[in-house]
Amino acid sequence: MAMSFFLRSGVLPRAFAMLALVLAASLSAAPARAMELPRARSVPGGVVLVELGPALVAPQASVDGVPVLVTGRPGGWTAVVGVPLEAEPGERVLEVRREGEPVARVGFTVAPVRYAEQRLKVAPGKVDLSAQDLARHERERAHTAEVIATWSAAAPETLQLRQPVPGRRSGTFGLRRVFNDQPRKPHSGMDIAAPSGTPVVAPAAGRVIDTGDYFFNGHTVWLDHGNGLLSMYCHLSRIDVKVGDLVATGARIGAVGATGRSTGPHLHWSVMLNRTMVDPALFLAGAGR
Repeated sequence: MAMSFFLRSGVLPRAFAMLALVLAASLSAAPARAMELPRARSVPGGVVLVELGPALVAPQASVDGVPVLVTGRPGGWTAVVGVPLEAEPGERVLEVRREGEPVARVGFTVAPVRYAEQRLKVAPGKVDLSAQDLARHERERAHTAEVIATWSAAAPETLQLRQPVPGRRSGTFGLRRVFNDQPRKPHSGMDIAAPSGTPVVAPAAGRVIDTGDYFFNGHTVWLDHGNGLLSMYCHLSRIDVKVGDLVATGARIGAVGATGRSTGPHLHWSVMLNRTMVDPALFLAGAGR
């Protein structure tokens, strides 16, 4: 009798409909498996993992007006935030937008770090630029800023990357570079020494968003992995992809070389989140949290 009352009153059908709606939203919002996160390091050039809590729909997050990658499941979401190398230690703010709620401000702390120094000798023309070379560099820098601003809605397949070429790390991220006794910007990637011609492969699936021959970086390829996760490969001896190509993990994109400002054959590999270069080592498979 009680059951028939609930059926006639419509309470149970409404409850079942609500349950079905929740389950459907959960299944559509949740990835097939939990994505393994990069290793957190809350310093300039590092990655901060900010827990955003549960929500049926993934929250949107931004820092300084730039969209931030958010991953997870309805039971718990995480913002994966890149910290600029030039960031001052202290408090920073993440803006979080959830459906039907006002914007929330979530704070996180950036700790100080001191990176090592590296002194290099290169051709004088690669340090003291001629007017023609300086003009070329400025054009390339403006173009690169457009590439860096790429944001695609599709989420990355993974946040655990494979090393794009075997070899010894000859230059680590964050090194304070001194070329011909003149200080320059810190090293914004990982250098991997390898013989010229060694294949360079995609560390994760992505889309080729830029290729070119640049004054400092030489032959260069950019990949978009989704949600502001980009990667860059420099000093290549050859480029084996073109803009618009979709590449799978492990697909060849080029070969090691010494083009641009380089002291010898090696790959310069950069990883970017929310338009800022971060330490690629934090994303290597097995780095963990």
